[in-house]
Amino acid sequence: MSFTNDQITGFENLGLSQPLLQALVDSGYETPTAIQAKMIPVMLTGSDVVGQAQTGTGKTAAFALPILEQIDIDRHEPQALILAPTRELAIQVCESFKTYATHMKGLKTLAVYGGQEYSGQLRGLSRGAHIVVGTPGRVMDHIERGTLKLASIKCLVLDEADEMLRMGFKEDVEWILERAPEKRQIALFSATMPPDIRAISRRFLNNPEEISIKLKTATVEATRQRYWQVTGMHKLDALSRILEAEPFDAILIFVRTKIDTIEVAEQLVNRGFAAAALNGDIPQNQRERIIEQLKAGKLNIIVATDVAARGLDVDRISHVINYDAPHDPESYVHRIGRTGRAGRSGEAILFISPRERRVLQIIERATRQTIAPMQLPTADFINKKRIEAFKNKIKETMANPDLHIFKELIEQYCSENQADPIEIAAATARMFQGDKPLLLQAKPEQQRIETMPFREFVPESAGRKPRAAQGRGARRDDDEQEEGMETYRIEVGRDHGVQPGHIVGAIAGETGMASRYIGRIKLFNEFSTVDLPQGMPEEMIKKLKTAWICKRQLEITLDGGPRVPVKAEEPAKRIASRPAPFPTRESIPENHKRPVKAPAWPMSTKNAGKTAPRRRRSEGKTFAGSR
Repeated sequence: MSFTNDQITGFENLGLSQPLLQALVDSGYETPTAIQAKMIPVMLTGSDVVGQAQTGTGKTAAFALPILEQIDIDRHEPQALILAPTRELAIQVCESFKTYATHMKGLKTLAVYGGQEYSGQLRGLSRGAHIVVGTPGRVMDHIERGTLKLASIKCLVLDEADEMLRMGFKEDVEWILERAPEKRQIALFSATMPPDIRAISRRFLNNPEEISIKLKTATVEATRQRYWQVTGMHKLDALSRILEAEPFDAILIFVRTKIDTIEVAEQLVNRGFAAAALNGDIPQNQRERIIEQLKAGKLNIIVATDVAARGLDVDRISHVINYDAPHDPESYVHRIGRTGRAGRSGEAILFISPRERRVLQIIERATRQTIAPMQLPTADFINKKRIEAFKNKIKETMANPDLHIFKELIEQYCSENQADPIEIAAATARMFQGDKPLLLQAKPEQQRIETMPFREFVPESAGRKPRAAQGRGARRDDDEQEEGMETYRIEVGRDHGVQPGHIVGAIAGETGMASRYIGRIKLFNEFSTVDLPQGMPEEMIKKLKTAWICKRQLEITLDGGPRVPVKAEEPAKRIASRPAPFPTRESIPENHKRPVKAPAWPMSTKNAGKTAPRRRRSEGKTFAGSR
């Protein structure tokens, strides 16, 4: 592998090895951000450090690169532990580590968080993950059960520490820090420095160096920004509808990998769009030819990666579509900066999955602009556009002077077969259309999804409480079933520690359904029931069957009628008779036992309005703040 100094201006002076520098080149990094330039050299010395930086300043690379530089791949045990407040951030940080470690053969990273079954996490830990990224609650579980050992930890990172404390993880974070090795490096990152953060710094960090960076992310005021919430399996259909409905000159579509550029471009071509892929594997002469075709109007759609789009400056690009969400706000700004050039207005559309809702909040906060939800074109609207285009095609063809041969053939066919000219014209059009349907046939469940509102994204600046805090979705047990709802049974109940918020979070997180569509919830000892809209798509039901809450799969089914609640002592006996999958509490050393905390919400409506005791974050919780 080779790279030139001008490709890595600034990074080569930070003491990073060639595999990491090559990964930065592959990822499109050109120069380090302010926090990267200041943080990397300090962390490479092994000193403790406190970084005050907003999300979007490049802080993930600031701690990930020096950690990777010091990992001993031959030692198959955790050497770095990163704590993050939410599972979305934990996944994002873990993916960043994988990106930077592309050329480090044998390096293993693992994300551990609540709402995910233990089996995969146990396999990853048993295979010797070098780097573990997790939410505090799930990390505590693994430490307590002996499945995550901290003896070899060299570096411990608290990412978004103020957010973790705001969400009530202060005791958990301190519990973990108390069990970390005495000789270890700690890096603490926080957007703000409240007293609690200062107290943790004074107690656990050893003469830390403090680095403060202010966010200076540019905004693109000439570009209208919108988002569409869509899951991976529906992305291509949503993209096709947008391309058919939006008036555009040229479109640049961003995806995450080289393979994705080829696959998405090929599928668009199969659907009748003039598209081409642009990635780092394409030879320079072919790249130049594609860009020239784009400038000349011979090509209207480019599917590219961030790296391949560097230096792409074409004024006629009217739309930028983030088919895959970017890793950070800076990448987002760079992407949408490809449109709105030369004093023209531009359009930017961001595809966001329900699990990526945090990404939208981060981008809005970093760019200081609101990204509005867009209305996906309906099947009727698309069909009207297709019919209009079909008629225009007929009109353009009829204006062609070279029709005399075809007129003679049609007249001859009519004479020989006494055929109706209208039927012949229809058959000719059908022959021209081929196997591709002219009109879009929306399935009933697709029509329901099209009209389903977006999940609410409440910016922190709005000063509103999160949805869970507002009590939405936590229906009273004595509510009457609403019209148009069906009752479903799920195989998790009070004996497993479930709460209404867990159920709402799991259903909303897995399906993207707005919580206003989740009706009455009833908790029994061994199971629960929940009211959902009639005619739920089978695809959503399949997802929910395999979802996990409180170490149990939902196994959701339509409720067949009244159930007799199981006696409390029966499940306790049955559970006690099974072999424990983890070490028992009695077998755990006293200093590794976690503090016992009270449950989160009152069990019945009689406690409504009272202050809830401090919650114990169950491993099955799936809403923001889950582990």
